Amino acid sequence: MNILDSLRPEPGLRVLVTAGASGIGAVVARAFSEAGAHVHVCDIDRAALDRLSTEIPGITSSMADAAVESEVDLVFDDVRGTLGGLDVLVNNAGIAGPTAAIESIDAVMWERTVAVNLNSQFLFARRAIPLLKASKAHPCVIAMSSVAGRLGYAYRTPYASTKWAVVGLMKSLAIELGPHGVRVNAILPGTVEGDRMNAVMAARAAASGLSADVVREQYIQKMSLRRMVRAEDVAAMALFLCAPAARNVTGQAVSVDANVEYL
Repeated sequence: MNILDSLRPEPGLRVLVTAGASGIGAVVARAFSEAGAHVHVCDIDRAALDRLSTEIPGITSSMADAAVESEVDLVFDDVRGTLGGLDVLVNNAGIAGPTAAIESIDAVMWERTVAVNLNSQFLFARRAIPLLKASKAHPCVIAMSSVAGRLGYAYRTPYASTKWAVVGLMKSLAIELGPHGVRVNAILPGTVEGDRMNAVMAARAAASGLSADVVREQYIQKMSLRRMVRAEDVAAMALFLCAPAARNVTGQAVSVDANVEYL
């Protein structure tokens, strides 16, 4: 295999993407499908799953709340039925959580953010690892963290706390699973263009008393490249991390963020 070929994932990979029906997850799922992978996604949003299935008929899906153990178990029943095994887990499920000063954060919202952003990573990894250990296709786990997993993030403490924890989970699993040939890495997206980021900026604007345009410019000025990233940039990194060229890349937290300098 020449170097250029090694930069692409090998065709035929069996891939599971959590929260894969919209946003970054859908772009990642589409990228793997276009690269010749067999892709299964799960998502809590039935309408989004239906749209994705219409757009890409080859992708199979399950409706599930990634933070509920019994529903995760059912996803893996579907994965065994549709894929017959697993080579790649993209642990992508996550929510923004509340934007507020710590003394104003509701305990229920804190717990929900932890459940979706962190507990789901555990629930899916626990079920996926036996399948990945049995894989002969250079198995990988990609944990979706955030630039908030390497920087402090005022007024977003539940989100930042979980994203730091995802990096710790990834690094621990990389050590645990390395002897079994399973690589584990995290991607840390920065400010990604799209509806979700627009909602985050609107919430921050409301919390700070600034206009949405001012908040958007503040975000951009914190990036060395002075631009937001696209979901496609994140998907490209996911593909690379599963390609033969990355066979010795594990235990790494890889930022795709135009170098956010501070939050």
